[in-house]
Amino acid sequence: MGGSSVSAAGAGKTVSGQDEVVDLCRDLIRIDTSNYGDHSGPGERKAAEWVAEKLAEVGLEPQIFESHKGRASTVARIEGEDPSRPALLIHGHTDVVPANAADWTYDPFSGEIADGCVWGRGAVDMKDMDAMTLAVVRDRMRSGRKPPRDIVLAFLADEEAGGTYGARHLVDKHPGLFEGVTEAIGEVGGFSFTVNENLRLYLVETAQKGMHWMRLTVEGTAGHGSMTNTDNAITELCEAVGRLGRHTWPVRVTKTVRHFLDELSDALGTPLDPDDMDATLAKLGGIAKMVGATLRNSAAPTMLGAGYKVNVIPGQATAHVDGRFLPGYEDEFFADLDRILGPRVKREDVHADKALETDFDGKLVDAMQGALRAEDPIARAVPYMLSGGTDAKSFDDLGIRCFGFAPLQLPPELDFAGMFHGVDERVPVDGLKFGVRVLDRFIDNA
Repeated sequence: MGGSSVSAAGAGKTVSGQDEVVDLCRDLIRIDTSNYGDHSGPGERKAAEWVAEKLAEVGLEPQIFESHKGRASTVARIEGEDPSRPALLIHGHTDVVPANAADWTYDPFSGEIADGCVWGRGAVDMKDMDAMTLAVVRDRMRSGRKPPRDIVLAFLADEEAGGTYGARHLVDKHPGLFEGVTEAIGEVGGFSFTVNENLRLYLVETAQKGMHWMRLTVEGTAGHGSMTNTDNAITELCEAVGRLGRHTWPVRVTKTVRHFLDELSDALGTPLDPDDMDATLAKLGGIAKMVGATLRNSAAPTMLGAGYKVNVIPGQATAHVDGRFLPGYEDEFFADLDRILGPRVKREDVHADKALETDFDGKLVDAMQGALRAEDPIARAVPYMLSGGTDAKSFDDLGIRCFGFAPLQLPPELDFAGMFHGVDERVPVDGLKFGVRVLDRFIDNA
């Protein structure tokens, strides 16, 4: 397992995956890969080269693919004991959302260790999983432990802006990298939710909402700010955005959410009524926000723009909206959206991608459950839907069945959902080591 100690090539000392995972995570966090969505950030090239170096050190032959200057991903393939079996993809992204250091307790790119956690931007989204994957792979390669089947490793650029320059680029331009891959694991799944002293649920992502990032535009009549104007683009747009932002979308319980609620109801020993969401979510603690967002379509206004001078009424006003739809409810989403916005508002997609949903069954799920229980006897894996999106959307186009499984055992008091894109993002040191042990066991049986 991942706790075994072996001699590191050239290091002159014994080292295991658990020994080095924390340092790997800290080193990755210290590489600023902030993604502003417009190529203005530092890019991922430095991180891609660092990952490639770590893989090459243990005998792998990683390749770096640069889709745009500085926007780079690293891919490597590990030969399995039975190359005739379908391959497994383990993917993670190296880019992070920006962070304002003044808002943080510790510098977001310092990789500080405090209160039993590694702090920094990307600690949970998702340089923790990148580090755990590297730690497990390096340990297995050093000790000569082949996986049962081929494994493709992908450390990707640009996930935080939709994956255009990362996963999407590789799927469209280099699909041969994923030859024979039928299943994949990636981010935002496998984390724990403590029910009581006898039961911990580990949420495995089997579905995710689709996305429509949109630009809304209203054309009006330009004029002098001192004049009466009944065709003010700003007024029309703000009223429409206000309606949208205050709209309560209807509850729609998908297959995955129904399964999750049934599992949680059994775990809590009490019925959970999706039609009374206030009562249901009140029982979910820190994951309530994450789960609550998977019960409805949503459209959150995020940006407004209009005008260039205080005494000029502009002829155009724009807004941006982050729209998300449940699997099977895209048509309903657009019908509701157009009704709310009204005929004056023109909408266009800035970035769009599909919803995903797969069943919670099969040998890969059994391997997840077995690995979790081996390290945590009170573990139970359950499916859930992610309200956001991941690079799985791109890999699904290749027919790859994707799961979110980045195992972490978390203290009950940690607001895990609030860590994503939040201030003071951090991951428990013990959680990282737990993840290494689970991933190592999982690979043995995947």
